[in-house]
Amino acid sequence: MKLNETIIKTSVLPEPSLEFAFARLHKSPRWGVTAFGPRSFEQSNRHPETIRLGFIGSGPSTGSAREWIESCLAGVSGEGEYDDFPGFTSEQGFYSRVLMEDAWCEQITRREIRDVGSPRLRRDRFELAVKLLEDKMRLLAERDNHLDCLVLALPDDLLNHCKTVTYIDPKVGQIHRDLRRALKSAAMKYRMPTQIILQRTSEAKPTSRQVDHKSRCAWNFFTSLYFKAGGIPWSPYDLMPGTCHIGISFHRRATSEEYSYFTSTAQAFDEHGEGLVLRGQDFSWDAKRSGPSPHLSRDLAAELMELTLERYKAEMKQQPNRVVVHKSSQFWTEEREGFEDALSGVHSYDLLSVNPVSDIRLLRDGQYPVLRGSHVQIGGKHLLYTTGYIPSLNAYPHGHVPSPIMVFDHHGDTELPRLLAEILTLTKMNWNMAGFAGLLPITVRFARVVGEIMTEIPGERNPLPQFKFYT
Repeated sequence: MKLNETIIKTSVLPEPSLEFAFARLHKSPRWGVTAFGPRSFEQSNRHPETIRLGFIGSGPSTGSAREWIESCLAGVSGEGEYDDFPGFTSEQGFYSRVLMEDAWCEQITRREIRDVGSPRLRRDRFELAVKLLEDKMRLLAERDNHLDCLVLALPDDLLNHCKTVTYIDPKVGQIHRDLRRALKSAAMKYRMPTQIILQRTSEAKPTSRQVDHKSRCAWNFFTSLYFKAGGIPWSPYDLMPGTCHIGISFHRRATSEEYSYFTSTAQAFDEHGEGLVLRGQDFSWDAKRSGPSPHLSRDLAAELMELTLERYKAEMKQQPNRVVVHKSSQFWTEEREGFEDALSGVHSYDLLSVNPVSDIRLLRDGQYPVLRGSHVQIGGKHLLYTTGYIPSLNAYPHGHVPSPIMVFDHHGDTELPRLLAEILTLTKMNWNMAGFAGLLPITVRFARVVGEIMTEIPGERNPLPQFKFYT
């Protein structure tokens, strides 16, 4: 009897470049911004020369947050261990300046914090905190100041009362709420992008091990701030023109013992890395009968894709020539057919599943772990290492054995090597921070973040599509 033979093939994809100011290229987001400036620097309609910051916090927390921001503007040394932060002024770094005025601040008083902490039930304290902070947002929004971003300098003694809450609702079962998600939802009512600075960050001593190094915190804060104020920190260089990359995800609306309600969401990104978020219809899912992973019917899949393409055209002012859909689970037949029905007017498309796996590891003979970009084909399975040793940095920025993502269930027109290269590029498109790359492409990476915030947005209120309100 002849044993079945499994063919294993390996290759390494080149590290994709990113585009910065004046079409200059670099592989590292941080080094590229430092050397050339952000991508939209020369684009007068996109580059925010001045960013107006509002604040909500206690007197001490707002004061320390403003001092921390001011201390970073001229740059922050990485002390040889981390990348230097190049600064945030009109002459260096991101070539933008920050404006902070007392009139753009709403103070949380000690009495208000005591009032939040007075109820016995944590659920009631949570609701009081959300109402308090939303009232502060409303007051700022009613003033004629046009803030570009709202900094939530939340005091520690407020967070101690209400950072998270878990309780049982007799109608829907266990509910978990998070103050950050609730505040993102509330800020959308007033079209305010938000940034959070914790007191432990703004008041950290240089030797503190409780927070990241100051240069890393500065990179994350100001990269995100530049994006939320309308700028483009960097763009992908090698994505096919006219391509729309879409991530499909599901999040639970409510639960009971018998069924679950889910809402579908789509995260769509153009070839420049700009994204939007859309919410589909609610649907019920019986995990006992159909399995733990929810899927869409043919009609709902078509409806979600049609909605995404219509909104994409309205927001991006162009119709995509090509669509690539990423989903973390396998496409069921009806679900795939629904997507394909809606994509019939698109020139070409690809549907593929992308999911991290931990039960398969590749070991490399050498001092460092497997290289980022390694592609391993085992039979019909394709594994892509999006983390690992990075030759262009001569570094391995992670402290664990890297695990790959699996790319499978492909239906479409593009050859797989091209799709894998695009995934590798999309792992570098997280404008909410300035790391070199993440494990998952941006289409899938923010699925959980978006879903968590969607649970805080009532079904009758349309969520804003711009991605800056979710990060």
